Amino acid sequence: MMNSQQALDIPKSTSTDPEQDFDDPAPLDTHGPARVIAMVNQKGGVGKTTSSINLGASLAAYGRKMLLVDFDPQGALSVGLGINPYELEISVYNLLMNSRLDPHEVIVGTDFDNIDIIPANIDLSAAEVQLVGEVAREQILSRVLSKVTDEYDVILIDCQPSLGLLTVNALTAAHGVIIPLETEFFALRGVALLVETIEKIQDRLNPSLVVDGILATMYDSRTLHSKEVMTRVTEAFDDKVFDTVINRTVKFPDASVAAEPITSFAPKHAGSEAYRRLARELIARGGAP
Repeated sequence: MMNSQQALDIPKSTSTDPEQDFDDPAPLDTHGPARVIAMVNQKGGVGKTTSSINLGASLAAYGRKMLLVDFDPQGALSVGLGINPYELEISVYNLLMNSRLDPHEVIVGTDFDNIDIIPANIDLSAAEVQLVGEVAREQILSRVLSKVTDEYDVILIDCQPSLGLLTVNALTAAHGVIIPLETEFFALRGVALLVETIEKIQDRLNPSLVVDGILATMYDSRTLHSKEVMTRVTEAFDDKVFDTVINRTVKFPDASVAAEPITSFAPKHAGSEAYRRLARELIARGGAP
């Protein structure tokens, strides 16, 4: 089995200066097949959904056709893009449970250019138990997404805060992983368990899986604690940490209440620029087309 450094073996960023920007990506002549990215951390409240929405919107703004997959029974990604989970007749749960269901029947267009979504609601919580007896249960999401891969440039999966069967499905379906990490001491402690899980997926189910990067979120430059955690993260994972850092701001929850990405809610805000920069960095690293 690979060690943690091997598991997190990703291309080095083209930037050696944390203040250096990344060039705007060239437009795409064609679309697909999609690169599948799982947004994963077993700890809740670290910015997974916020990052999924805003990174997805930023990549879409650069002309990438995006499919966002809400893989959390709480349905926060769906809500954040203006979908009421309680009004859904079918969701990602139905795709997991019915192999004959066409994903196009579940995919919903959004009010934002180049962004579609496979929504979720509380029904998804039952899938973890119901899939236990299924053959190749870890690969069900992969089979679902394979039917629409050619139609998108990036498929971004927003995972629930757990390392259970749903998250294993997401990691098995993914080409890459982004780990949002709150700059808080207890959040840092949980990364080792997540890396161990990724190693097991690489070893047993998805040898081509790589970690695209660790994304520092909720950073507060006014506190010594945030600075110390950021230093420890950088010392531990070096260039595997994205140069882009997401600062803490009330604009993110405000945008969530408005059910839109911060890039459209407050396009000139520093938080918007941070996620646009993250999109450029991800493309520069080879994590997105």
